[in-house]
Amino acid sequence: MAWASIGVSVGLSLLNLAIAAASGSLAVAAELIHNVVDVVSSVAVLFGVSISERRSRAFPYGLYKVENLVAVGVSFLIFFTAYEIARKALQAGGGPTVVNGWILAGVALSALGPLAFSYYEMRQGRALNSPSLMAAAREYRVHVLSSGVVFLALIGQLAGFPFDRYAAIIVVIFIAKTGWELLVDGMRVLLDASLDADTLNQVRSIVQVDPAVVDVRSLVGHNAGRYLFLETEVVLRDDDLEKAHAVSQRLEQAIRARMPNVERVLVHYEPQVHTHRRYAVPLADANGTVSAHFGDSPYFALVTVRLADGQIEEEEILANPYQHVEKAKGIRVAEWLVGLKVDMVLLQEDVSGKGPAYVFADTRVEERRTEAATLAQALSVEMKED
Repeated sequence: MAWASIGVSVGLSLLNLAIAAASGSLAVAAELIHNVVDVVSSVAVLFGVSISERRSRAFPYGLYKVENLVAVGVSFLIFFTAYEIARKALQAGGGPTVVNGWILAGVALSALGPLAFSYYEMRQGRALNSPSLMAAAREYRVHVLSSGVVFLALIGQLAGFPFDRYAAIIVVIFIAKTGWELLVDGMRVLLDASLDADTLNQVRSIVQVDPAVVDVRSLVGHNAGRYLFLETEVVLRDDDLEKAHAVSQRLEQAIRARMPNVERVLVHYEPQVHTHRRYAVPLADANGTVSAHFGDSPYFALVTVRLADGQIEEEEILANPYQHVEKAKGIRVAEWLVGLKVDMVLLQEDVSGKGPAYVFADTRVEERRTEAATLAQALSVEMKED
């Protein structure tokens, strides 16, 4: 891709060199400077991409930021281009300019060619999440704007209106804006600024959905080149070190499966400090009658109790979304309750040796038998036993 970009830039430089020599146009000469900058930036992109993939003992975290360094360099090249165009426009001597059909066709080609190539390069840059490739694609689009202004300036010259310098100043504004955006984006990465909120929220949702995760204490991340580096601290339901390590590996795999170009995920975990307990009780009706069945129960009560004094902090009745499912009903209900971060399930039905029991055991959700007829009685007995 970088070699193709270099080829396009060299071709445009030669084309504009011929047009500038034939027309004597200041605007075309300024565009030629722009093309030369494109060649230099394309070489820089090729260098950045190749260096960023290398491994080195001296740089154990990789050389990925070289790409962002290149993007910053491209921004300065864009600023230089803007300066050169502005300087040429303000110091124009108003010499004679030759304009004919072939010159206009050549300028049109110098605009349409980079436009088509910029869309292709931008797609490749986004697919690889490569900031340097995307920077080069943006620079080509700036080139399209400047070539368009050159074309209009030549049309004006043909009609007897010397618009060269005024149109060039307008292009300088667009060029400077693009350079500033590239500079800001590149410097954010070089200074290890945090990932954007949308990316962090996406990662957080992946972590929170895991049934073993009680809470996400912190989540930070940054990118270097096209790669993401993430670090999170989570509270786990399980205090067994071996199982906690398995959970951390599961979280890493889930993040990598859904997030592109993740280079490293660090998961710090700690066991849950039990200040509250969340109970689930199957109900036969919404009035609090305990059901004798588990998967077939039409409702479930979710009750959060403060362990320090046994006070109920939250209570809600939820309809069983899997009551009418024919296959694996109990397992699906158990998984649903685990997803609701339940700590204990009070049951009249004995589910030991069945699917729900294995789901609860795997996620450290405790199950207890109860003979209580109502939700209030079941919770009262439970509080007395604790």
